[in-house]
Amino acid sequence: MPREPVADGEEFIAEVCWHYYVNEMTQAEIARIMDVTRLRVNQAIQRAKALGIIKIQIESPFLPRFELQKRLVDELQIKRAVICPANHNDYEFHRSVGAALAEHLTERLRTSEWKSFGVSWGLTLDSAIRKLQRQTHPDLEVVSILGGTAQGSTFNSFGIASGFADVLGAHYSILTAPIYLSAGIDRDVFLSQYSLQEHFKKFETLDAVLLTCSNVSEKSFLVSHGLPQGLTVETLKASGAIGDVLGQFLDKDGNSVSRAIDDRAIGMPLAMVLDVPEKILSAAGPHKVEIIRAACQRGLVDTLITDDVTAELLLTPIG
Repeated sequence: MPREPVADGEEFIAEVCWHYYVNEMTQAEIARIMDVTRLRVNQAIQRAKALGIIKIQIESPFLPRFELQKRLVDELQIKRAVICPANHNDYEFHRSVGAALAEHLTERLRTSEWKSFGVSWGLTLDSAIRKLQRQTHPDLEVVSILGGTAQGSTFNSFGIASGFADVLGAHYSILTAPIYLSAGIDRDVFLSQYSLQEHFKKFETLDAVLLTCSNVSEKSFLVSHGLPQGLTVETLKASGAIGDVLGQFLDKDGNSVSRAIDDRAIGMPLAMVLDVPEKILSAAGPHKVEIIRAACQRGLVDTLITDDVTAELLLTPIG
C-alpha cells in the first residue's frame, strides 16, 4: 500500500497562517503560491487554531525564516527560497541543506506531474538521498546531467542518479562519460556516439533539474579531483572564475569565463538549463556565496535551498 502523507508540521502551518492572516491572502492564492491544494491550506488553518498557534499574533519560531526567505527572493530575483536552520556550533552545511532538499523534493513530487528530472552530483545531493523516505514513482526517470570522475563513487554521477531512483521507486539514466574531455578530443565526434545522443535528447524534456555549485578552491571536489590535465586553480582564477555549475565556470556576474573549458565539459550546457521549467539549486557555506549569486544572476535558479548562515551572507552588501 502507498505510504500515507506525513501530517503537516508547524513550519508549513505557520507559513500558511502568515500568508492568510498577515499578508491577507485568500486560501486559493495561498494554495497557488505554495503549490498545494486549497483543502490542504484550509486544513492547516484549522489545525493552527486547534494547536493554539493562532492567537493575537502568529507564534512560531519559524517566522523569522519566512521573512529571511522573502528578503532573499527579492535580493536574488528568484521564485522561491527555502532556508533551513544550521547548527551554528558545529557548522556542517551538506547535512541540513540535504534534508531541506529531500523535504522539498518530496513535496514537489507529491504535487507536480514531473516525468523526469535531471541531477548533478555532490555531497549535498548524497545527503538528500539519505534523508528521503522510500516512495513509489514508477513513471519517473532520474537523468544524470553531468559526467563523472573515477573517485567519490557514492556522490558521483552513477551513485546520485541510481540513489535517487532507488529511494523514489523510479528508473534512471546515466551519462556514461567523464566530466571533461582530454585535450585534443573533438567534442562533436565524441558526442556523436548513439548512446550519448540519446542521453542528451533527454535533457530537452526535463521537468526539473537539481543543481549544485562549487567555488574555485580545494574545498571543491571537482577542483581537487576532477579538473582536466593542464587546468589549474591559478588559471581559473586568472580568467575571473569564482566557481562552477555543471563543470562550467562562471565569473562574479554569471558569465562563462572560457568557451574552451565549457566545450570540454560533458554535461548539460547551461544554455539548456535555462529552458528547464524548474531549476533547483542546493548550496550552502560561506565559500559558496559568490557562486550562488552568480548562478542566480545567470538565471540558473528558480528555487534556492540553503541555510540561514549562507542566507545572511547573501544579504550582506558586497563591500
